Amino acid sequence: MSYFTPFLIVALSLVLAGCRASNETLAIESSSADKKSDLPVPLDNPKAQLGSQLFFDVNLSKNRNQSCASCHDIGRAFIDGRETVDFGAVSLGSDDASHGERNAPTAGYAALAPIFHKMKNGDYRGGQFWDGRAANLADQAAGPFVNPVEMQMESESAVVDRVLENPAYERLFKELYGESVFAAKDKAFNAITDAIAHFEQTKLFMPFDSKYDRVMRGEERFTPEEELGRTLFFSQQFTNCNACHQLNSSPFYPKETFTNYEYRNIGVPRNPNLALATLDEGLFDNPLVNEEAQRGKFKVPSLRNVAVTGPYMHNGVFKDLRTVILFYDHYNNPMRKLNPETGLPWQAPEVPENIDLESLEIGPPLDNRRVDALEAFLKTLTDQRYEYLLTE
Repeated sequence: MSYFTPFLIVALSLVLAGCRASNETLAIESSSADKKSDLPVPLDNPKAQLGSQLFFDVNLSKNRNQSCASCHDIGRAFIDGRETVDFGAVSLGSDDASHGERNAPTAGYAALAPIFHKMKNGDYRGGQFWDGRAANLADQAAGPFVNPVEMQMESESAVVDRVLENPAYERLFKELYGESVFAAKDKAFNAITDAIAHFEQTKLFMPFDSKYDRVMRGEERFTPEEELGRTLFFSQQFTNCNACHQLNSSPFYPKETFTNYEYRNIGVPRNPNLALATLDEGLFDNPLVNEEAQRGKFKVPSLRNVAVTGPYMHNGVFKDLRTVILFYDHYNNPMRKLNPETGLPWQAPEVPENIDLESLEIGPPLDNRRVDALEAFLKTLTDQRYEYLLTE
């Protein structure tokens, strides 16, 4: 049996065998994404190196055929590029039959999300997954292993047992997390998710090297169309995009993630190609949330790499980025009556309550020139290594 899966980032010199450090200096650390001052984690961090191996290891799934990278492909901006269910709307499980009910969000820039919390105004912010049910990256990494329609391991203990099949893993975990790390299975499982979280906090997941970033650093210039799109995007007079998709008040903030990490119901229709047994109520499905006012809300996603990370919305209902722009515009534009992907009128919202019309109905209708410009600007948010995907 081959324990370590083929690894695509050999050039980064993630050599596990060279990791040595005392247990005192490498005790279990917080994987909180709130520690912005510590990010990104260096690629040569021993825990990140260990986490990189775990991230790509298919042996940690029921049928030894699926890894974290299966749904968060490094070559596809950390989304599921397999397109096995409804052109990638949701992901296929380890049994090659089961599938999830929500689109797998990109793992890129996920480390920058704050921990899930309730704000002073009563709304929620931060966390991982579309409903924030995982407080931070380590909590998120724990979920797919034992999810019955994803990696499908029967228990966290079973995941630890798979790790222990590999002598190299056992040695490294003891070096990095202490000799007693496997004495309690829950402690060992936490160490596994912590290592993966460290890997996801490296620069590999958040390079900030898109054309947008290069323009902000004075290295390139926008085309006239891209510049128009940027103006429209950051203008509350014309589009109001930045009401939800801007983190910092300055449009020149060097590490803008293009999300405020809050939750909104924007009236997304159900995906008719997914036969869901129950209504997807988004944030209201989070066990920490019980207010009816949160029904139908989903986390505002980052727009980093948005042009290459479709399908879109929590259920993958829209396949094309332009469709998403037109969907927003239909709230203000009486000419946008049809979904261009179906040729039919826009479907009714999956959850009609709590739609954020106050934000959605601000701004004038967009003509095709402005739609083109917004799309062109959003393409500039693509990391440099994924820019070739824009031409596919």
